[in-house]
Amino acid sequence: MTAERTQAQAQVVAGAAAVTTDLIVGGMTCAACVNRVEKRLARIEGVRATVNLATGRARVSHPPGVTTQDLVAAVEKAGCTAELPAPPVSGPPVPAENSTPAPEDGSPGSPGREESQRLLITALLSVPVLVLSMVPALQFRNWQWLCFVLAAPVAVWGAWSFHSRALRGLRHAAATMDTLVSLGVVASFSWSAYAMFLGGAGDPGMRMPFSLLPSIGGDVAHIYLEAAVGVPLFVLTGRFLESRARSGTGEALRSLAGLAAKDVTLWEDGRERLLPIEQLRVGQEFIVRPGERVATDGVVASGGSALDLSLVTGESEPVEVGPGRAVVGGAVNAGGLLVVRATAVGADTQLARITRMVTEAQAGKARAQRLADTVAGVFVPVVLALAATVLGFWLGAGAEPQAAVTACVAVLVVACPCALGLATPTALLAATGRGAQLGLLVSGPRALETLRHVDTVVLDKTGTLTTGRMTVARVTPVPDGIGRERALWLAAAVEQGSEHPLGRAVVAYARQEVRHRPPGEVSGFLATAGIGVTGVVEGHRVEVRAAGADLHPSLDRALAEAEAVAHTPVLVRVDGADQALISLGDVLRPGSYRAVDRLRRLGVEPVLATGDRRATAARVAAALGIAEVHAQCSPQDKARLVKELRGRGRRVAVIGDGVNDAGALACADLGIAMGSGTDVAIGAADVTLVRGDIEAVADAVRLARRTLGTIRANLVWAFGYNVVTVPLAAVGLLNPMVAAVAMSASSLMVVGNSLRLRTWQPAPYARRTGGTGR
Repeated sequence: MTAERTQAQAQVVAGAAAVTTDLIVGGMTCAACVNRVEKRLARIEGVRATVNLATGRARVSHPPGVTTQDLVAAVEKAGCTAELPAPPVSGPPVPAENSTPAPEDGSPGSPGREESQRLLITALLSVPVLVLSMVPALQFRNWQWLCFVLAAPVAVWGAWSFHSRALRGLRHAAATMDTLVSLGVVASFSWSAYAMFLGGAGDPGMRMPFSLLPSIGGDVAHIYLEAAVGVPLFVLTGRFLESRARSGTGEALRSLAGLAAKDVTLWEDGRERLLPIEQLRVGQEFIVRPGERVATDGVVASGGSALDLSLVTGESEPVEVGPGRAVVGGAVNAGGLLVVRATAVGADTQLARITRMVTEAQAGKARAQRLADTVAGVFVPVVLALAATVLGFWLGAGAEPQAAVTACVAVLVVACPCALGLATPTALLAATGRGAQLGLLVSGPRALETLRHVDTVVLDKTGTLTTGRMTVARVTPVPDGIGRERALWLAAAVEQGSEHPLGRAVVAYARQEVRHRPPGEVSGFLATAGIGVTGVVEGHRVEVRAAGADLHPSLDRALAEAEAVAHTPVLVRVDGADQALISLGDVLRPGSYRAVDRLRRLGVEPVLATGDRRATAARVAAALGIAEVHAQCSPQDKARLVKELRGRGRRVAVIGDGVNDAGALACADLGIAMGSGTDVAIGAADVTLVRGDIEAVADAVRLARRTLGTIRANLVWAFGYNVVTVPLAAVGLLNPMVAAVAMSASSLMVVGNSLRLRTWQPAPYARRTGGTGR
């Protein structure tokens, strides 16, 4: 993973002018189409392309001298169509769902009106033919001519999409899944026409028995109109259902994109004004009423409320916000009125970045899928050659022509490279979309593959295992003084005027501990840098300052304990007398212990690497049960540690949130960044935890393992299906109509299996007495 990332970075540096273009590719029906489009684009010098069958998109990296017209022309030479995606008006881009052209009704991805009508009319014409052909008791005088009249428009118009794409591929010397279906329909209908006009099948009173096995008798009067209508009917039905199912795999991502607001209520000069979201600019203020979505990322200017972030970051509990707190676009206001100052708009918002990251992840391919695409590239020519060989063999062996044609048609129809092309993309679509709903952003299939095999996780302390924010850990009052609560209340009253993180922590803690009495008014406030603050509250002079050597003797032990764990001790002095010592420090995240425990149960060994003192690191490690600890690590030390662990044969993931973690993140097999971390850390990572919950790491590992398991099952089915059914068809044990049903079912099985990932749920945490955490 690291080598690939380094190589990619080197390529960017060497060809700094490289351009990435996304294309919507139409007309792809199977993995053979994907392989052909990629090869055609690769013929252009300097061009590298990745084509995704499930999304119907191609991501092309090319020199600036290569124009979009050149890329579109190359795709068209491969027998497909291509166009640039429509630019979004604002907010995150809504991803294309599949390679089906946009329907007339404008609902992207679902089967279009024309395709639905074609399927309906084909079904109405085909059903009588199938019933009469399969139920001899219903065959009346000249029934075969009625079937012929009904079958003719199905074989020509109903299957026209197959014929047209097959002809387009033929013009470009390419064979696809449509070539196989088209030849199967033409062969079945042509044989039936020959039998009816020249072979005696058109005689009045003719009766034809039906069997799930193909007829191998010598009766030339046997016709295959049921195959001529059944093949296009079942293939069209399969593709219709497949298209609907594939659109479902991307539903989670489209839900995220749908969170983007279309209008915003601007607050300007004391007045409200409604305007389109694309006209909002950074620095402008807007109103968010209860029940409304936050229009874009910003900072609360006034008001207070609780925000529901469940659809954006996966946070299950509403988050309280007030003046100065950052808010995320797409969050739902569950409480009071907010006035928010915009800090990012359009493509720069967190919601847009999430959507963009997931879309880019879905453009990639797993190693197994590349193998499947390579196989699919030669699959159709091999099947065509096999069908011709089967026809020649049966005729050469003295079999009747109808038996030879039956076996040939069955081979053409049953072979299915579609499942090969859908095995990975559909699972990846469903998994990345589900991950985004849960606050897990994965950069691509390679990250999933690596995440599945990780056996060591290097954890940073500050901001990863801990909250990264100063909080009050302990308040120690002086015996026979004014008391703990009174000292804390007075300290908070003075610190109200301070912008220092320590002061804000004291005020926040006091508001929780002394809820019945808000901090009082302060006068004569004075802040001295490096020393503390002073002020007068209710006639008492209150000082909150750094603790020195001249402490009240009863506070010496509290001071020593604070310093031992790297906490910051703050002295509260009232009217010149020491009253309390407040110890402030970073505290563990609520889910840190559960996260470490669940990782260990999954077979992943945690390692703590921090720049803090050894005493602090040891205390955190002891609390979490981490055996291997590395303290006082510089960024270079962390990177060196990662290289050392990899040198021992470990597969290492690094979790961090700061600039000092970026080097280690880049050196690891897999980098995981906290969503609350710096842009540098997130940019160097392969996985981002949007909701900043360390426990989500275990969920990411489980989701990766489930996804790779689903992909493996899909590929086993796709390969196994063809290995079993093609030989059966070749030896004459498969009716062409049954072959058509099996071929359609194979794709539906793959897509249906992938859709199960949409309902994947993180396992509830159970202590050691229960379960394995898997």
